[in-house]
Amino acid sequence: MAEKQDYYSLLGVARDADNAALKKAYRSKANKYHPDKNPDDKTAEAKFKEISEAYKVLSDPQKRQAYDQFGHAGVDPSMGGFGGGHQPGGAAGAGGFADIFGDMFGDIFGAGMGGGHGGPHASRGADLQYNLQLTLEEAVLGVTKKIRVPTLVKCGDCNGSGAAKGSKPVACPDCSGTGTIRIKQGFFSIQQTCPTCHGSGQIISNPCNRCHGHGRVEDSKTLSVKIPAGVDDGDRVRLSGEGQAGSLNGPAGDLYVQVSIAEHKIFTRDGDDLYCEVPISYTTAALGGELDVPTLQGKVKLKIPIETQAGKLFRLRGKGIKSVRSHHQGDMLVRVMVETPVNLNKEQKSLLEQFKQSLADDGRSHSPREQSWFDRVKSFFEDLKL
Repeated sequence: MAEKQDYYSLLGVARDADNAALKKAYRSKANKYHPDKNPDDKTAEAKFKEISEAYKVLSDPQKRQAYDQFGHAGVDPSMGGFGGGHQPGGAAGAGGFADIFGDMFGDIFGAGMGGGHGGPHASRGADLQYNLQLTLEEAVLGVTKKIRVPTLVKCGDCNGSGAAKGSKPVACPDCSGTGTIRIKQGFFSIQQTCPTCHGSGQIISNPCNRCHGHGRVEDSKTLSVKIPAGVDDGDRVRLSGEGQAGSLNGPAGDLYVQVSIAEHKIFTRDGDDLYCEVPISYTTAALGGELDVPTLQGKVKLKIPIETQAGKLFRLRGKGIKSVRSHHQGDMLVRVMVETPVNLNKEQKSLLEQFKQSLADDGRSHSPREQSWFDRVKSFFEDLKL
C-alpha cells in the first residue's frame, strides 16, 4: 500500500493553521477536485477523497491531536487509532463535504444546509421521568397512585396548531408547500429542507397569543399510575404518550415512573427475599422454644431448637416476595440474635453465679465455639515463638 501523504500538505496549510484556514483550503481544493466537476476522472476522485479525509481529521480537535502526535497511526482504525478514513462510497464523513459545503451555501444564501430561522415545526414531545417513592408493602403487594406531573400540554386556545383563532397555517411561500427547496450554484444542484418552514411545508402567519405559535403551554396533569406487585427499587413503569405534548400537534413523548422504595423498620429486601433480625432471650436460645415472626402475609410460628447459637439463620420458604417478572416466590430469612439479660437483681445474679460454677464443675465443654477460638489463639502465639 502506498504511503499516505501528509494531511497538512494535502490541504496546503501550515501545521498551526486554525479552523478558518483549514476550511478555506478545503473549499478551494474540494471545488477543484469534486467528482461532479470532473466526471469519469478517477485521479480527481481519488484526490477528492484524500483531501476530504485530511479535512475530516484536522477539523476534529481530538483526531488532530492524535495525528500531530502519532501521524497516520493515530487516526487509522486498522492501526488502533481514532479512525479518520473516508466513508464508504467515497463521500466525506462528518465534518467533510456535507458540512463544509453547507457552510458555503450558508454564506451565499444566508442559511445553512438544514437551518434557517423560520417558525417552529411539528416534532415529538420529550420523554419525562417522575420519581415515585413507595413503602415496601406497596411495592410487594402492588398499588395505584395518583401523581401530578408538570409538563407541556397542547394549547387549548389553538388546539395545538399554533395559529390564532380564526386562522390556520398557510403554505410556505419559499417552497410552495413542498417542504424542500433546490439550490443551484455553478455546477452544484442540491435539494435541501426548506429553511423557512423546516420541512413542514407550512408557516404560521398569525400565531396564537397564548402559546406564541408553538402549540404547547406549560401546565401540569394528574395521572393514575398502577404499580404492579413485586416491583423493586430502580424499576420503571412506562406510560405511553403521557410525556410532553409534541409541538404543533406532533406526537407526545412518554412518561417513565421511576420507583424507589423507602427503608423499612423491620425488613430488608434482597431481590425476592426478605431478611429480618429477631432478638431471643438467653434461656430461649439454650432451652429452645417458639417465636412469633412477622411476615408480609402475617405472623408465623418459628421453632427455635435447643442450644441455638447467636446469628443462626432460619429460612421460611415462600414467605418472601413474588417476582414481578416471573412466578417465583422468594423466602423470608430470619436471623436470631441472642440478647444478654440486663437489670439483674441480687438473686438473679446469684443464680447465674451458681449456674456458671456448675458448668465449670461438670467437666464437659459447654461453649465449643469459645473453646475452639481460644485453641486458635494459643496456636497463633506458639507459631510466633518459632
